[in-house]
Amino acid sequence: METFKSYQFHYFLTGNKNQPVILLLHGFTCDSQDFNQIISLLSESYCCLALDLPGHGKTRVIGDESCYNISNTAKALIELLDDLQIDKCFLLGYSMGGRLALYMTLHFADRFEKVVLESASPGLKTAKDRSHRLQSDSHIAQKLENSNLKEFLLSWYDRPLFKSLKKSPNFDRLIEARLANNPLELAKSLRNMGTGNQPSLWAQLAQNQIPLLLLVGEYDDKFTTINTEIANLCPAASLKIIAKSGHNIHFESIDEFVAVVRHFYD
Repeated sequence: METFKSYQFHYFLTGNKNQPVILLLHGFTCDSQDFNQIISLLSESYCCLALDLPGHGKTRVIGDESCYNISNTAKALIELLDDLQIDKCFLLGYSMGGRLALYMTLHFADRFEKVVLESASPGLKTAKDRSHRLQSDSHIAQKLENSNLKEFLLSWYDRPLFKSLKKSPNFDRLIEARLANNPLELAKSLRNMGTGNQPSLWAQLAQNQIPLLLLVGEYDDKFTTINTEIANLCPAASLKIIAKSGHNIHFESIDEFVAVVRHFYD
């Protein structure tokens, strides 16, 4: 079947389509609007394609719950590129979107020129780790289904991963933007595209030949460790640590983020 028909993607293209295209994939609880400031800085030189991933924003899933998983979402996005007549493009993914971007890079290598992974991972290495994480993801998904979304978001962003993000003067605005999501849809995304359900990509890294730029924040110890290991395993990958930033670099250090991305793509 055509995977694409199981989705109604909400997306927008900004910039001249004759310029190089960047496909931007957002993180969990975000949507395409999360990249607005980045797009405003990049769209003079690039055509930016931003969309709401399944379970987020205004994208609608018509098919069953398997449409929320990483492999079916990846296939559907390739079919969206086909539909838009975009044969090859740049790719940028943040966190959950970064995991999806890495999956797409490894499974559809002929479609991407260069790839930026912001605070991303290749998943968990062992079946035992994935099983434990799947239970955790399921527990969090139940919370989403049974609690007030604002309370959930404040709890989600209270983790050490987002300590520096919470200090941002624009943090309240970020929370308000996230409230546009449907918690029942977010729960489906977490169950199906969460790290627990993601196939491990570690073994495929050494074969990858597409240039990867791995971006992590100075304060994000967990993802600095993960991405240092990716860089050691994958000759095509280079690691850059962004000073005075945590997990969400494009929100905390937007000017440096855009400068580094532009330099890499150029």
